[in-house]
Order: sequence, then structure tokens, then C-alpha cells
Amino acid sequence: MKIGALFLDNNLVMAPLSGISNLPFRLLARGMGCALVCSEMVSAHGLIQKSEKTEKMLCSDPKEKPLSIQIFGADPDIMAEAARIVESKGANILDINFGCSVKKVIKTGAGAALMKTPKKAEALIKAVRKSITIPMTVKMRSGWDSSGDQALRIAEIADACGVDAVTVHPRTATQGFGGTADWSIIRKIKRAISIPVIGNGDIKGAADAILMQKTTGCDGMMIGRGAIGNPWLFSQILACFLDGEIPSVSFDQRFEMMKQYVESTIRCQGEKRGCHMMRSRLGWFVKGLPGSSKFRESIKRIASEDETIHLIKSYLNDLQKMSGQNPTATL
Repeated sequence: MKIGALFLDNNLVMAPLSGISNLPFRLLARGMGCALVCSEMVSAHGLIQKSEKTEKMLCSDPKEKPLSIQIFGADPDIMAEAARIVESKGANILDINFGCSVKKVIKTGAGAALMKTPKKAEALIKAVRKSITIPMTVKMRSGWDSSGDQALRIAEIADACGVDAVTVHPRTATQGFGGTADWSIIRKIKRAISIPVIGNGDIKGAADAILMQKTTGCDGMMIGRGAIGNPWLFSQILACFLDGEIPSVSFDQRFEMMKQYVESTIRCQGEKRGCHMMRSRLGWFVKGLPGSSKFRESIKRIASEDETIHLIKSYLNDLQKMSGQNPTATL
């Protein structure tokens, strides 16, 4: 897939996930074959005000490139300046959030609120487009009702203003993540504009990605919640597109990924904060496994990298004993 002048290895994109898609998580996705990873949603105001916490969200690693940084805001001048900062930090793509429906974002006129005001949206897009040379994308929801008309209007504006691709998550702003994504809206937008359209929503397995592309004609697929605790989803989708087979994941592969995630998080966040984060996040990777509740209980108070790795290895040993010491065993 090609976005602006940027050629991607394939058409799989990792979604920007607030509180989740930090550098360590993005590295996991890239390691599993995802062609483009996206940052968490970054405040344009925070960047302009040089907030240390916000600036840290731009931390990157050459191994994760290409990288898309998503920003949010409602003021064209502030968004343009934030976009220049993002470009100067080495981002490969600048993405604008038109989909967040969290109250504190909406009340500022940003996120999905922009879908109600197409003229303001157009002014913002034009200002950002003029401020940077890297490819620019827009991620949106279907709008504030189920028709998808607002999404179509924003997509047409984006196309006319020089945006290089749009991502469509066809749930309404009020749906949150409930209900079902209406993929027909992705198809409608794909047929109406000339730039690449990336579909997002309800891709939980490889078969879902195949079906989305087949039924909508989208150029790429963005995967978010389906990859939480399951970064192998990207490699499974690629394999399924290639030969129709979905490879399984062994215990060894699963637990090696957990170790990598721990080590990368501690390098990025420090041991104290990294271990605190792992108390909940390691549970993502063991959902459905025998004895997973006992493991989740054991990591609630982890305070060191050594302790965390020890518990991971101990749980792996227990699972291998259950499966007859077969390191390639899967569920």
C-alpha cells in the first residue's frame, strides 16, 4: 500500500490506542509484520506548551519505522504548529483524529466534534496540510448518526485538500465500541474518493480482515483491540492472505513475546513504572489459558524485572507440564 510518497510493506496498520499503543506495544506489532504503527492520540496543545508528558509520547525507535503520529485539537494554527513539531521529530505520517468521542475532547471542538462542523474541519485540514511535507492522514468515525453521511463529507473534504489517506471506523460517535461496525460505510467512502481508504472496526481474527477487504474494497485494514494481547494477529492475517492458512501460536512464542514486552517497557518507562504497568497488561497475553487467573493474581504486586520474568517462566513451565513438555504446544 502507498500513502503519499510512502510505500508500505503490506496493507496492515496498527490503530492508535489511547493508553496502549506506546513504543513497546508498537514494537511488538512491527515484529509481527504490521506495516505501519500509530502512536497514542497526542494533544496539539500539549506539544505547543512543551508538556514533558506529551513530548514523551513522541519517543520512537528506528525499529518501529514507519511511524504515524496522531494529534488532536480544534484550532488550525495550533494544529499546524503541532504538526511541524511531529514532522521535526521524525514521524513518517501525521494523522489527525476526527473520531474521539471522549467528553473532554469533544467539549473543546476536537475529535468527533469536527465531524459536525465541515467548514471548520476543512480549515483545519488545509492549515495542517500546508505546514508539513510528510504524508497526512485522517481517522474518523461514521459520524453522529448511522447514515455515514458525515464521514463521507469529511472524506471528500480530505481528498480535495490533499490528505493522502483516510481511515474509517464505521461506528457512530455515541456508540463507543459497542454494537457492530457498519462496513458498508467503508465501501461507500471507497467508491466516492480517489485516495486510499483504510477500514477499521471488528477485525478480531484473520478471517475478518479477509472479509473486510473483500466486501468493502478498502486499500488497507487497521487493527486495534483485536491485537491487544495478540500481536500475532498481524502475522496470521498476512499468512492467510498468502496461502489461506492461519498459523497457530505456541506457548513458547506467546511467553517469549511477553518477556520482550516486559523488557521493552522497562527500558522505556523504568523498572518501577514498567512493572506497575505489567501488573495488568501481562494478563492480556494469557486470556483463556489454563491457570490464567492464578497467573494474573501472582503478578498483581510485581516490583522488579527479575521477579516478573521468573513468574512468566514458572507459568510457562506449568503449561508445558500440562501439555507433556511440548514447547510447540498450542491451544
